Amino acid sequence: LDNLRRQRQMCIRDRDGAVETLKTHGASPEQIEVFYVPGSFELPMLADKLAATGKYAAVICLGAVIQGETMHHEYINHAVAHGLINAARDHGVPVMFGVLTCMNEKQALDRAGGDVGHKGVEAAEAALEMVEVYRSVNG
Repeated sequence: LDNLRRQRQMCIRDRDGAVETLKTHGASPEQIEVFYVPGSFELPMLADKLAATGKYAAVICLGAVIQGETMHHEYINHAVAHGLINAARDHGVPVMFGVLTCMNEKQALDRAGGDVGHKGVEAAEAALEMVEVYRSVNG
């Protein structure tokens, strides 16, 4: 449970960074919806559902998978990445991979608004760019 709480802390930091970035770029609170899933493995399932609605210009998926003593993290990361790209391709909506995939907790914290960047901000900025690219392609 302690590890789960720390991962939630990272995800909250990324969520807050993403939401603030969207607002800074002109999104109103009414245009931003936040949903929660039990873990990163479930992100593609919800991303697919959200993208299929046609209601969202983009879907930003944030999570954290930290390497443990087994190979579990590799299977999760691969499945999440594959599922998110399928959702984007199947529904024509940018679906952003904002999942921290780190060797340890320090790396994750450094990438969730710490010394190495902010995955939530990066994912939101990429979503904004992709929305514009999709619009220019679609006319």
